[in-house]
Parts: sequence; C-alpha cells; structure tokens
Amino acid sequence: MSRRAGGLLGVWAEQQRVAQRQREGQHQAVLRQQRDAERVQREYARDVARMQREQRAAYRQQREADALRRTRELEQRVALLEGLLAAGCRAPAFSVESLRRGEDIAPFSPGPLGEPVALPDQRFYRPQGSWTPSGRAQAEQDARARFERDWYAAQAAEARRVEQLAAHRRQYDTWAAERLTEIRTHNAGLAGTVAALGDGDAETVVEFFSAVLFASTAWPEGFPREVSAAYDRRVRGLVLDWDLPGHEVVPEAKGVKYLPSTDQEKEVPRPVTQRRALYRDVLAQSVLLAVRELFAADRFGALEAITLNGHIGGVDPATGLAGRVCVASVVVERAAFDRLNLERVAAVDCLTGALAGRLSAKPDERVAVAAFRAPDQVGSDVVVQGDGEEPDLLAMDPIAFEGLVAELFRARGLQAVTTRRSNDGGVDVEALDPDPISGGSIVVQVKRYRNTVPPAAVRDLFGTVQGAGANKGVLVTTSKFGPGSYTFANGKPLTLISGTELVELLHQHGLRGRLGSGGPVGAPASGPVPAPVPGSAPAAGSASVEADADFNLLGMVWSGSTALDVCALVCAGNRVLGDEWFVFFNNPSTPDGSVAAVAAPPGDRAAVRVGFDRLPSRADRLVLVAAVDPEVNPEADLREFTDAGIRLRDDSGVELDRLVVSDGRPGETALVLGSFRRRAGGDWDFVLGGKGYRGGLEELVGDFGIEVE
Repeated sequence: MSRRAGGLLGVWAEQQRVAQRQREGQHQAVLRQQRDAERVQREYARDVARMQREQRAAYRQQREADALRRTRELEQRVALLEGLLAAGCRAPAFSVESLRRGEDIAPFSPGPLGEPVALPDQRFYRPQGSWTPSGRAQAEQDARARFERDWYAAQAAEARRVEQLAAHRRQYDTWAAERLTEIRTHNAGLAGTVAALGDGDAETVVEFFSAVLFASTAWPEGFPREVSAAYDRRVRGLVLDWDLPGHEVVPEAKGVKYLPSTDQEKEVPRPVTQRRALYRDVLAQSVLLAVRELFAADRFGALEAITLNGHIGGVDPATGLAGRVCVASVVVERAAFDRLNLERVAAVDCLTGALAGRLSAKPDERVAVAAFRAPDQVGSDVVVQGDGEEPDLLAMDPIAFEGLVAELFRARGLQAVTTRRSNDGGVDVEALDPDPISGGSIVVQVKRYRNTVPPAAVRDLFGTVQGAGANKGVLVTTSKFGPGSYTFANGKPLTLISGTELVELLHQHGLRGRLGSGGPVGAPASGPVPAPVPGSAPAAGSASVEADADFNLLGMVWSGSTALDVCALVCAGNRVLGDEWFVFFNNPSTPDGSVAAVAAPPGDRAAVRVGFDRLPSRADRLVLVAAVDPEVNPEADLREFTDAGIRLRDDSGVELDRLVVSDGRPGETALVLGSFRRRAGGDWDFVLGGKGYRGGLEELVGDFGIEVE
C-alpha cells in the first residue's frame, strides 16, 4: 500500500520535478525555434536561388532577344538589297506633271482683326451715388461720362482695327498675286521643258533625266546619287556615268549570336563568296533600275538608247589615293529593254547576258571593266550633278556666303536680298516674311567665325533690330554660341543659328554646304559618348570612381509640378572652364563628351551622364544647378522644389547612392544643388549646395564667370 510523501522532502521533490519539466520545455522551445529558423533560412536560400536563376534567365533572354533583333535587322537589310530591282519596278515612274504646282493660294485669314470691337452698352452704366437729389444728379453725370469715354475709346479702337485690317489685306493681296505669278511662271516653264524634251534639246534632256534619277524613291538610304551625263542628239542617246554603292553596302555579318559563357555578342561573318555574289547582284540591279527609271520617264521620245557606266568610289589600295573605278557598263536599246520582265530576271545574267553588258568579276577588289562609251566622248558639254564635294562654308567667299544665306531664306518662302557692302548698318541680308499675321521684316547678320560668337555680337544685333524697326533679327554663324548669348536672346525677337544648324537647314532645302571636314570648328563632339563601364559603389556621400569606370549617371528627382532645367558646370574652383563647359539645353555636351545631358531613366525627372576620370585635369569641380524654365512657368519659383535628391547610378542602372540636396525657397528661381569635388587622391566627393538666386539662371551662371548681359 503506497502513500504520498509528505513533509519538506516531498515539497522539495515536487519543486525539482516542476523545475525539470520547465527546463525540458524551454529546451524543446529552443530546439523548435532553431528548427523554425533553419527552415526559414532554407526557404529564403531557395527563394534567393530561384530569384537569381530567374534574373539570370531573364537577362539571358534579353541578350538573346537583342542578338535576334540585330540578326533580323541584317536579314531585312539583305532582303532590301536582294529585292531592290523588283521593288523599284513597282514604283510609279517620274512624270513632269508631278512637278506642276496647284494654284491653291491660302485664303486671307484676318484672325483677331476680323472681330469688330464691341461697343459699350449703356444699360451697364448705372448711376452710383447718394440718395439725395444732388448726389443722384452727380452719379448720373459720372455714369454718362464713363459711358461716353468708353464709347469713344471703342470707336477709336474699331477705327484702328479697320485700318490694320485693310493694311493686312493689301499685304495679303500683294503676296497672293506674287505667289500666283510665281506658280504660273513655274508651270509655264514646265510646258517649255516638255517642248524642249520633245525637240531633243541636249541641256534640257540631261537636266531632266538627271532629276529623274535623283527624284527616284527606289534607292535605299546611303546609296550615292551623282551623275555625269551628255546627250547625243543624232541618235537620241543618253550617255552617263552613275555612281554605285561601295562594298560596305552588303553587311559583313550574317547574324549575331549571344554567348552566355562570356556574356558577349558575337557576329557571325558572312562568307566572302556569298558577300561578293550579293554585291555583284546589287550592282547589276542598280544599273538595270537606273536604266528602267530613265526609259519609264521618257514620254517624249527623247531616248532611243542609253549608255550607262557604273562607278564606285574609294581608295585605290595600289596608290593609296581616292579615285573612281568603272565596274559596270551597258548599252541598251529601248526596243530590247522593253521586252524584258525586270521583276523576274536574275540581274547579273540579264546585264551580262541578255543585254551583253560588262560587270566586274571582283568589284569588291576594285577590278575595273572598260566603259563602252564615256560622256566626254559624245562631243557635247558634260553636265555633272549630284553628291559631289560640297562647298566649305569656312573657306567660301564672304559675298558668296551671304548670297547662300539669302538663298536659304528664299527657299523657306521668304523674300530676301543681300545688302550693299557699305552703309549697311550692320545688316548683311534683308528678308521679308509675307505672312499677313505673323510676318514682317527681318534683319540678318552673317558671321563666318571659327570660335564661339561672343555675347556682344548678339547684343549688337538686338540694337540693330531696334534701330531698324524690324520685327525680328537672325544671327547666322559657321561657329556656335555660348550660354551667355542664348540667355541674352531669351524672350527677345532674336534667332541664333549655329554652324551645325545652318548645314542642316541647307540640306533640308536642297542647298549645299559643309564646315571644314564636315563638322563645325570648335563645336562639341557630336558623336555618341562611349558606353559607360560598370564601376564599384562608393561610400555614402561620395562619388568615388574606380579606374576602370568611365561613366556614371546622375538622375535628379524632386517633388512639385514646376518645370525645371537641370544644368552642369565644369569648374576650376568657382570659375567655369569656359562657355562650352556649361552643359544646358542649348549645349547638351562638353567638348570632350565627359559631361552630357541625357534622357532621364524611369523614375527620374532629369539626368546627366558624367565620366569623372575623363574630365580635364584642370577641372576640380562639377557643379549641378536647377532653374525654373521661364518659358513654361514664367511666374513660378522654387517653393515647390522639395524632396529633391540625386541618384548616383552605374551604367547598368544599379543605384550606388542617393545624395540629398537642399529644398527650394519662395522667391528663388535658381539653386545650386551641390558639387562633386576632386580630392587629393583622385576621388570625387559630393558637397551639398543650397545657395539660391532670385535672378534665375542668368544670375547664377554669372557667379561662375559666364558673361550674361
């Protein structure tokens, strides 16, 4: 028979058992926590591994997609070359009628001047005054006086409107009559051209059929267009030398493959024999297509035969000198050519077989063939037209250069003449925009400079505009303008045309011109900035760039709806290196390309790409500033510029650091965000700015030595 232990020993034993159970429970809880933690760690490791695999797979898919896209681009280019002749034959033939201009003149549009001035309504001129008889009388007298004053003012405004409307109508009628006369003169000239073609006038025939080749839409981009031609009236034969594309027109690569092992794209070379065969086929197609374009446009019986010699340019490897080589030649009778179905022929066989022409066996090696007949053997004058050497604007005669600028304005539909060489008042070209609403007189100054145009020249132009009472002033240069010039011209009736813009405008309107070897003297490099190389992340608050890193991306973020311009200044101390080292909307890159304004990536509102190691050795500071855009928000200030920061990224978009900058303050329109400063060891640290300016970007850049007046 058992019994429960009692006394002190029993109590103590029970306490020991309870303590033991508690220790065991705690131990089991610790074990469970360890097992749970290990399970969570394993699950996390699996998730990380899966995410990394998915990221690697997504990255690989992206690279493979890029390689596939480039391969398809190459295939599309080759398909375009292979189908050149067939596509060209389906295009409509050139016609003289396509040059005829319609006599549709824009109707007169009076705009706001067409609305009469509203006369005041006497019902709205109630007496306002006291209840006393004398007060009411005075109030009625005051109301009547206000009404009469407003009525007479409205009558005067209406009279001015009628006078201005009549003046604009007269100006429009003069412009419309001149425009109609110009159109009718042009169309009458076309009738004369048709008659001259029918009579076989040699000069007209050569000019017309040269225009046929130039106007054709069948030639792919990059194909040359230069012709030397002569016309043999006795046999109604056109003899011409026509430039053909070089061997580089056929892509060297057949495709692009992505190699995951090296994370690189590798071009698959096109076999040499395949590339040579395709190039010969392209040359044969080009010759046949040119002949087809000429015969198809001849609706006047001017051509019975065509002799075409195809030339390619380049450098002769034997002499190292540039020269042209004849690689194809053919004599084609119209009757024989009309029997061909060009959309289905094999171009090489057709040229060398059916037409008995000549085609170089190795045009890629500049192996020449003998031309059947050259234009200078015809006996008449040879006319050369096309993409030959363009005149160098920097070396052009000053008077000829001014004439070219005047011709550009005329090509844009304005009336323009050059001024006399003396007593011209600083005006080189006088232009008139005939638009009855927005037109007016324009004074043009021409500066053939090689260095940056100083702001003083822009100020002088503004004075000339005011002195001449002109509506607008235009300054044209072969060089460029600095930020001081653009800042002064902002908001004034001034237009600044730099050298690169001038060349682009000339080409847009069919005129010719280049700047030296092709780029403006002293202009920033226009080529693409080399792709940045990933760098290592710097410490917080620092922009240290490793030696193997070329570029970093500085992305700007901020709150508020105010439109801002983010700019950068490359400085030595507190002075900018020069106007061209101020990167802003009219100067998007430094001369060496080390700093450039670029499109902002998603999430950023502005971005600047910087190669810290590429900055000049004399530069020790890169200053970032922000200013209110006066054209978008003329009345705004920086009070809404809050929560601002700079996201420092590497080239792949990985955020290395976020640098906080100061908020804007009411009344300020420009702000120094901060500066990256070169330290003794070569690293770049970020120093917070915060100085604000009430005078906008103009006042700010003046503190850094940029001349603005």
